[in-house]
Amino acid sequence: MMPLLGSAAMLLTFDVDDESIDEHDRWHTHEHLPERLSIPGFRRGTRWTAAAPGSPRYMVLYEVDDLATLTSASYLARLNSPTPWTARIMPHYRGMCRGLCSVLGSVGHGQGGFAALLRFTPAEPQRESLEQWLLDEVMPALPRASGLGSACLLRGAKAAPMTNEQRIRGLDRGVDSALILTGYDAAEVAGFAQALVEADGLAQHGAGDIGLATYQYGYSLASSELSD
Repeated sequence: MMPLLGSAAMLLTFDVDDESIDEHDRWHTHEHLPERLSIPGFRRGTRWTAAAPGSPRYMVLYEVDDLATLTSASYLARLNSPTPWTARIMPHYRGMCRGLCSVLGSVGHGQGGFAALLRFTPAEPQRESLEQWLLDEVMPALPRASGLGSACLLRGAKAAPMTNEQRIRGLDRGVDSALILTGYDAAEVAGFAQALVEADGLAQHGAGDIGLATYQYGYSLASSELSD
């Protein structure tokens, strides 16, 4: 069961200056996603918007063929030659976290309209056992849970190289580990994620620096939808 397309993904969370939100969403929908999805190896890009205050406003997930896609010459060429519109938007980004990740596991079918993002840092002696607990015990039950439909487990695998886009917006922070749940019922998705933060959850299995944010679907584009 594989709702994600490809064996790797790029996970981004960030804020945008309030006065630039409308223009950002137009740019991201009409220029940026089509540009990124035209790069060989990029399969799908999805933008989510925070469902509660206090979280990064945006979560964006790019699904790609493999990790090599995220350091390919084609991708880096775009990052080092931003369009005029991109160069105008980038200074309005705040708090960018950008992870080049391996997909450790992906279960369910399709993608719900609501999502929960759990970010965490495993204690190294327990990393393997924590990941196996999630893959073997937690994730298989998710597609059958009321209100939920899919989940994926990501591990940061590469450091993002410095590029001209990053120079414009400021230094990106990385991503260690992340679990993304999606479903059709916002309360159920958030409740399942909250349970993983509480007793007998992530912390008890060796996770630290745990963060939880909830999102609602914004926009998505697949490479197969682009016209020739």
